[in-house]
Amino acid sequence: MYRPRARAAPEGRVRGCAVPSTVLLLLAYLAYLALGTGVFWTLEGRAAQDSSRSFQRDKWELLQNFTCLDRPALDSLIRDVVQAYKNGASLLSNTTSMGRWELVGSFFFSVSTITTIGYGNLSPNTMAARLFCIFFALVGIPLNLVVLNRLGHLMQQGVNHWASRLGGTWQARWLAGSGALLSGLLLFLLLPPLLFSHMEGWSYTEGFYFAFITLSTVGFGDYVIGMNPSQRYPLWYKNMVSLWILFGMAWLALIIKLILSQLETPGRVCSCCHHSSKEDFKSQSWRQGPDREPESHSPQQGCYPEGPMGIIQHLEPSAHAAGCGKDS
Repeated sequence: MYRPRARAAPEGRVRGCAVPSTVLLLLAYLAYLALGTGVFWTLEGRAAQDSSRSFQRDKWELLQNFTCLDRPALDSLIRDVVQAYKNGASLLSNTTSMGRWELVGSFFFSVSTITTIGYGNLSPNTMAARLFCIFFALVGIPLNLVVLNRLGHLMQQGVNHWASRLGGTWQARWLAGSGALLSGLLLFLLLPPLLFSHMEGWSYTEGFYFAFITLSTVGFGDYVIGMNPSQRYPLWYKNMVSLWILFGMAWLALIIKLILSQLETPGRVCSCCHHSSKEDFKSQSWRQGPDREPESHSPQQGCYPEGPMGIIQHLEPSAHAAGCGKDS
C-alpha cells in the first residue's frame, strides 16, 4: 500500500518567490541600519562636538596659563583627554581621522551593534542614546540573524547550482564546495588584511587577526579600523568594511555550521545506507508491497546525501542516529 507523498512546489515558483522576499528583507535591513545611523548621529554627534570644543578650550587655556605644568594640572589634562576620548572626540587639532560619531562612524557603530561584534572602543554617552541602543539591538539582532541566514542560503543555492552544472556527481559537489570554500577564504579572510595593512599601518598578521575576530563577532576591540589620528581615511572605507562584515559573517556562518555538524554527528556519512554487495543493495532498495509489487524504498530516516559543501541536511542528531540504526 503506497503512502501519499506531499508534492513539492514547482522550482520556478519557489525561486520566483524567494528573490523578491530576499530583496525586501535586504531593503528592510538597510532601512533599519539607516534608522540607527540617523538616531545615533543625532543623539551623540552634538554631545561629541560639545565635548571636543570644551576640551580644545581647556587645553589652550592650560597652555596659555601654565608654561610649566605641575602634577595637578597634568592630571587634570589627562582626565580631560580620557573623557574626551570616551565621548568620541578628535583629540588633535590637526587630525584628519573621521569623527567617531559622524555619519559614517554612526553607521559603523550601528553595524557593530546589531552584528553583536561590540568592539568596546565606542559606546553611547547620553542616556537617550543608551535607551535607544537597547531597543535598537533588541530588534536589530534577530533581523541581522535572519539576513545572515538568507544570505547563507543563497550562497548554498549558488554552490548547488554550480554542482548541478558540473554534472551533479559527488566529484562535482566536492569541486563546487571546495571552490566556494577557497573563494570565500580568499575574499573574506586573505585579501582584506592587505587593505587593512595599507589603510591602518598594521602588519598582515594583525590584519588577518582583526578580520577573523570581526567576522566571528568576538570583537575584542584591541584592533579597530579608522582610529589612527595621523591617517587620512576616505569616506568609502568604513562603508566598504561594513558590507564586508555582512557578507563575511554569512560565509563564516556556513563554515561554522559545517564544523558544528561534523562535531555533533561525526559518523553522519550514513554508512548505514551504503552496502558492500549488489544483492544487499537490491534487497534494501526494493521491497515487495502487500500486492507483491515493487515498492520504492526511500533512504532511512535521518540519512540524506551530502550537500555540495559537505553539509548534510538532517533533522536532529538524535533522529539521525536513530535512522541509521534501523535495518542495519
